[in-house]
Amino acid sequence: MTIKKCPFLNLCGGCKYDFTDDEYRKNKLKELPKIKFTDDAIWGKHGTRRRADFAFTDGHFGFFKKQSKDIIDIEKCPNLCDEINDILPNLKRLNWTGTGSVLITKCENGIDIAVNSDVPYFNAEFKTNVEKLPPQIIRFVWNDKIVRKYTEPEIKFNDKIIKYPTNAFLQPTCETEQILRDLVIKYVNDAKHVADLFCGLGNFTFATNATGFDIVGNGVKRDLFKRPLTSKNLDQYDVVIMDPPRSGAEKQSKELAKSNVKRIVYVSCNPNTFVRDCNILEHGGYKMTVTIPVDQFVGSAHWEIFSVFEK
Repeated sequence: MTIKKCPFLNLCGGCKYDFTDDEYRKNKLKELPKIKFTDDAIWGKHGTRRRADFAFTDGHFGFFKKQSKDIIDIEKCPNLCDEINDILPNLKRLNWTGTGSVLITKCENGIDIAVNSDVPYFNAEFKTNVEKLPPQIIRFVWNDKIVRKYTEPEIKFNDKIIKYPTNAFLQPTCETEQILRDLVIKYVNDAKHVADLFCGLGNFTFATNATGFDIVGNGVKRDLFKRPLTSKNLDQYDVVIMDPPRSGAEKQSKELAKSNVKRIVYVSCNPNTFVRDCNILEHGGYKMTVTIPVDQFVGSAHWEIFSVFEK
């Protein structure tokens, strides 16, 4: 999609910066934490986002207005992939009741839609209208109740195909997902014993032949916030990969700091919690040897940080 300027800039709450502006990169770099980066920033592309959170209230569907609960009508978002933009007119025409959020995800084999609402049900008219939606919408779920399903949505990590659970986490674009995966593979460097913590559906797990924790893939289930792997658990691994949510990995970092793991590959989506965890690891004897900012959330103030720690 070729555009001169986002028509929703300063209206919707999604983007802080105009990603089409010549000064975009200069402006967004100001959001980086005051730490030493070893490499230049890697920049994502607008128009490639494969997932987005929409909202509905009082029958209106769209994005939230900036610093408001009012809804902005969205015909096409220049930050989204064409497959999502193509179905927005159809979704706007549905008879939305109550309030809620709508997570739209482009999968390998079609579009998945997950509604989370204060209304615990959908009426017969809504179901009828959903059934008339274009066939590329392969699953439509309302509060975990299936409204329509043609087939199970799938995602792909390199050559590994995974069933996509509704509302599951995914990197926002396939391109930046691949960039991060390639970086992880590079610094895991064929290590024999690898643990992948907070690993979601397995973006890094399968590519590094790792033991994944909290993953729909090899089935190792563990709440690492309540029960982080202990330093004794961790000592069996040569490399640990860590990709936690925005809250970071404070408890797990404290256990890692006491461990004998030689290398930690840490991917963070929150510079603030990253700095906190970085200090914990460095006090435990680790040295940060690689730090690369990745503009994964194009237009927003958010950065992804790829880093490597050595002991």
